[in-house]
Amino acid sequence: MTKILTVKIWRGGKDGTLESYSVPARKSQTVLDVVTYIQRHLDADLSYRFACRVGMCGSCAMTVNGVPRWTCRTHVDKVSQDGQLIIEPLKNLEIIRDLTTDMVPFFEKWEKAGGRFEGKQSRADKITAIDPDSKKRLAASAAIECINCAVCYSGCDTVRARDDYVGPAALNRAWSLFNDEKHTGQRKLKKSVKADGGCYTCHTHANCSQSCPVDLDPAGSIASLKRSYSMFGSRS
Repeated sequence: MTKILTVKIWRGGKDGTLESYSVPARKSQTVLDVVTYIQRHLDADLSYRFACRVGMCGSCAMTVNGVPRWTCRTHVDKVSQDGQLIIEPLKNLEIIRDLTTDMVPFFEKWEKAGGRFEGKQSRADKITAIDPDSKKRLAASAAIECINCAVCYSGCDTVRARDDYVGPAALNRAWSLFNDEKHTGQRKLKKSVKADGGCYTCHTHANCSQSCPVDLDPAGSIASLKRSYSMFGSRS
């Protein structure tokens, strides 16, 4: 007999509810496989977001049994509880419908934290060589592989408590630019990161680093920003 998973999925908007579905359990099945099966075979109106399916884009992130995860690389047998799954949209983001959230505030805070690279060279200029083994370059490279999935943002207690907090992904990006020798917007970056809602708002719970699907350390990046800017003597 085919083993059956009991899956509860959030349906509707902010005031929606969980609805139950029965899904065949399969070998090496991912949570995204489960959601796709429901949309294709049981409920065509189910709204969710995905793209690459191989852990590159981050667009398939959802809350699975209370924990934010990317669903294309999360296997059901690793997270199901007694053959049950509860799948909800990411926390700390407005629900558009079902499992789809509005990512605009997430990226607006990325911009607020000074996450846009600014350079002074044009395509006509000779490329400036950077030592790939320098301390600053290694620090920048360690933080640069963020896939913008918002898993860390969803799992952050401080984001939940303070609307003005830009969040771990934005500050991780700021740390990468802080160490980028080609970035010319350091003064603007310092002002953004030290403002209310910036790095000093972080309570260092480290949920962001624990949940990051690509094994980055946003909590470490934020702590490094705090240490680096402490030399200025104030937060203003």
